[in-house]
Amino acid sequence: MNDLTRSARSELLEPEDIGTNSSSNPSFDSVLTARLSRRSILKGTFGLASSVFFGTGLAACGGDNDVLAAPTTPPVTAPEVTKSLKLNFNAVAKSLADVVAVPAGYTASVLYRLGDPIAAGIADYKNDGTESGASFAQRAGDHHDGMHFFGMSADGKYSASNSDRGLLVMNHEAITGAYLHANGQTIAGNARTVADEVLKEMHAHGVSVIEVNRSGSGFSYKKDSAFNRRITALTEMSLSGPAAKSPMMITAYSTDGSKTRGTVNNCANGYTPWGTYITCEENWAGFFRRVAATDDANRTAKEKTSFTRYGVNTNGTHLWATVTTAETSDTTFSRWNAMKTGPSADGSDDFRNAPNTYGWIVEIDPFTPTSTPKKRTAMGRFAHENAAYLPVVAGQPVVYYMGDDSRGEYLYKYVSTAMWDPVDATRGLSAGDKYLDDGKLYVAKFNADGTGSWVELKFGSNGLTASNPAYAFADQADVLINSRLAADAVGATKMDRPEWVAVNPANNEGYLTLTNNSNRVPANPTSSQQLVDAANPRFYNDPKGSAGTAQKGNPNGHIIRWKDASATATTFQWDVFLFGARSTANADNINLSNLTANNDFSSPDGLWFSNNTGLLWIQTDDGAYTDVTNCMMLAAVAGKVGDGGKKTINNVDGATIKAVDTYVGAAPGDTNLRRFLVGPKECEITGVTETPDGKALFVNIQHPGEDSKPDYTNPASYGSHWPDGGTSRPRSATIVITKSDGGTVGGGLA
Repeated sequence: MNDLTRSARSELLEPEDIGTNSSSNPSFDSVLTARLSRRSILKGTFGLASSVFFGTGLAACGGDNDVLAAPTTPPVTAPEVTKSLKLNFNAVAKSLADVVAVPAGYTASVLYRLGDPIAAGIADYKNDGTESGASFAQRAGDHHDGMHFFGMSADGKYSASNSDRGLLVMNHEAITGAYLHANGQTIAGNARTVADEVLKEMHAHGVSVIEVNRSGSGFSYKKDSAFNRRITALTEMSLSGPAAKSPMMITAYSTDGSKTRGTVNNCANGYTPWGTYITCEENWAGFFRRVAATDDANRTAKEKTSFTRYGVNTNGTHLWATVTTAETSDTTFSRWNAMKTGPSADGSDDFRNAPNTYGWIVEIDPFTPTSTPKKRTAMGRFAHENAAYLPVVAGQPVVYYMGDDSRGEYLYKYVSTAMWDPVDATRGLSAGDKYLDDGKLYVAKFNADGTGSWVELKFGSNGLTASNPAYAFADQADVLINSRLAADAVGATKMDRPEWVAVNPANNEGYLTLTNNSNRVPANPTSSQQLVDAANPRFYNDPKGSAGTAQKGNPNGHIIRWKDASATATTFQWDVFLFGARSTANADNINLSNLTANNDFSSPDGLWFSNNTGLLWIQTDDGAYTDVTNCMMLAAVAGKVGDGGKKTINNVDGATIKAVDTYVGAAPGDTNLRRFLVGPKECEITGVTETPDGKALFVNIQHPGEDSKPDYTNPASYGSHWPDGGTSRPRSATIVITKSDGGTVGGGLA
């Protein structure tokens, strides 16, 4: 989910964001026709006030309002909203300060930081980069990201209603090597020379499971809980579903293709109706070393097509495969080498097929610490951002939506073959075997008239055959392993970096953040560029800083939404919910949502609906608006597809005017969209979850200070000192936000 515009860091660490889709598939066609009747967005009534800061690392802002009543459990079905939602806080002002700012009447406390121990006997983190790599198997990883709170009963089982005790499960997407090690990464030439640094980095990726407990109004994590667990780039994983045991999965580690080791670049997340956690492998491709100039001669045309489409053509993001001085018998380091090095015909003597074992949805049972995570191959392989499901209904299938986070990629839908049985709500991974290993995978096509269709990715259908001219599919396993190529073949619609998906529990509408796209042109694109079109309608320059540096294309992003006709329907209707923009930008072609100083934002990324309050939380990962503000989180009252109206946008590129008709959701105003939080310097706000009673909100602050190049003899050179303050190195961390009067966080039903 890391944003291309942030710095050269993004180009190096997240090569998937550059975009590898060279298909001729359309973005969206132009010119919409009127379709849904206008519906006014739900109204709120609270006023706004300016913000004030306090403390050394956390802050509160503005005034306060009364607590609003809200249900304590999500609805079993998904009725239309019958009561208005209202926000109960005053907007937080934009800020460039090195603090976390929240509204007045709220408190934010740091809970869990990079390096914090999760087992007895593990020393507190010194935050100087000197801890051993092995110790990170029992420490918090880096770059906290998507997460979920699972309530836990007194007997240690999943409880959907318990808010005082639970398991907090979170992703650790990546690392900031400059602060993780004593003096940054040690690299000689083009190789890593300190094996323990690489071991630390492998352990710092993955997932944390920690027990958390409420005491009074605050939370702490239990450092010696038997449930605490780290799942890392070294943890054994089962390959499950149609692609398991495929010849394309065979490695020296698993000669029958039934398992693999580890998970990396765990970006956003999901969870299941049966109490398990889903972690999503996003920009995994760059971790593998494959030098095309050397390896291509040993690979088939199909293999080379797949590598190119997924971006497995680099020397490796962190050069893990280059460690040779401490290679272990289980090939800890060389397993990241995806080149053909052995003489076998099937890959059982090397790791030429290892990339095929990454890029999946991974299911974890947090309540069984000894369980083996499962990579669910029926849900497709790409740069998974997150996975969000429709509220389950007995006798209906389980449905998940998923985005592929890269410029010009697609939106997917998974529909289980099995129909939901409430008896399975406590069956853990065995329920996952039933619902996530057998189903239909679809990709979205958006039409210019506000309708769309889901096209099934099924071998033998829609051109997915051995005679396909671009890629000869062998079977369904091949279709799933190469989901991107399958989506290309069926003519799926290119999108502006599809990231988090959220489902409104009130009406089953899906929402998708399209973070940004600088690879957009009004006309005559190259094969990798996108046209300006109805649902991606803007092409403009967002001037950053006093120099007015051009950021052309769609630098501020937008949020699109859709409504399926039913859970199993292959058609839907869509419109654009919100457009990111500066409040001062032209309302005719940029600030289409009429954002104000209280709610303007850029580069929406994280997205999540509260099952308790019904509010939509929006988080940003921005590089376009950072001359004015650090990244932020906003709360929104969501409307409904079709609540806005038609808008014609005149995009100007030099002397060329490209007129595009689109539909814009009802302008939210300050009443229905407010800035709730602003983070410290150079951070991303990502990951959000809550206790079932809605009285505690967990939020992750990722990579503060990341863009700086520190001089270790001069702490003033650090880009941030959050959360520890003083002259400390910055650390990714989880915070807990509560309302001072003990009420529901953010708002609720009125």
